[in-house]
Amino acid sequence: MKQILIVAPAWVGDAIMAQPLYAELQRQHPGAAIDVLAPAWTRPVHARMPEIREAIDNPFGHGELALKKRWAIGRTLKARGYDQAILLPNSLKSALVPAFAGIPVRTGWLGESRYGLLNDWRRLDKDRYPKMVERFVALAVADGAPLPAGHHYPQLKIDPAARAATLAKLGLDTAKPIVACCPGAEYGPAKRWPARHFAEFARKRMARGEQVWLFGSNKDAGIAGEIAALAPGVINLASQTSLAEAIDLMSLAAVAVCNDSGLMHVAAALNVPLAAVYGSSSPGFTPPLTEHAEIVSLQLSCSPCFKRTCPLEHMNCLNQLDADRVDAAVERLIPIKPVG
Repeated sequence: MKQILIVAPAWVGDAIMAQPLYAELQRQHPGAAIDVLAPAWTRPVHARMPEIREAIDNPFGHGELALKKRWAIGRTLKARGYDQAILLPNSLKSALVPAFAGIPVRTGWLGESRYGLLNDWRRLDKDRYPKMVERFVALAVADGAPLPAGHHYPQLKIDPAARAATLAKLGLDTAKPIVACCPGAEYGPAKRWPARHFAEFARKRMARGEQVWLFGSNKDAGIAGEIAALAPGVINLASQTSLAEAIDLMSLAAVAVCNDSGLMHVAAALNVPLAAVYGSSSPGFTPPLTEHAEIVSLQLSCSPCFKRTCPLEHMNCLNQLDADRVDAAVERLIPIKPVG
């Protein structure tokens, strides 16, 4: 049985986009033991990927070198006898633990002068692999080999029993069609559709007899609270659920509206019809990976700028993207009939 250690990404969305790599590794090596070294906050995502045997907590913060700690973890992992390590981040630091563990094959894209730490290194051709998911899956095959056929769409499993328990705990009712709204975006405000637009959209959907659930973490409580105040009747679940609970509950949605965020990739991996709102970022690199998505973007000349905050201080790419445009996209995705 082949044993593979994946050094996984730190962002939830990126972690989800790595799932097609794990599926391809299992296809090539049936029964392979695949473990991921990843931040603890991504554990709920990895728990929903049946290809993964174990998630090992990566305790290092962004930019933290901590050579002694990395050496200690590497020596602990050495005893597991991994045959290969695949490194998804491109940093020098991410390559240290597999090298300290003495894993015989260490695969990854060149970055930050990692020649001595990788022994199966690849030189990235961004034109050949424009999407992040393609760059991940390419590491499952020999250098220069064509990508495996298929769409490479991530898939997350849900826990029906846990979902029922969460519904009961929160007193949620699924009788009316559910519209999931995810107003947060970890990267910065230039990726967040304004609260007033989300609220107007929510009012339109509730007027049709649907219910609107807001999803997000503690960091999204502010914008979710603004939306709830502007659209009385929405169900504000932001900061009220764990990530695992949010995954289960979102699987019940008839449609989702999300910024370019981790929860957007959750919705896509659950195959929920999805309107994905893009401002400062680009769907060319990290699109929602599903057949049931529609990109909503004004495609202004100043976007995508890939900035956390608008460098022109107007954020027209999102401020001028009104609720009617998103509502029309939702209608095209899934025309939900009013209740009653």
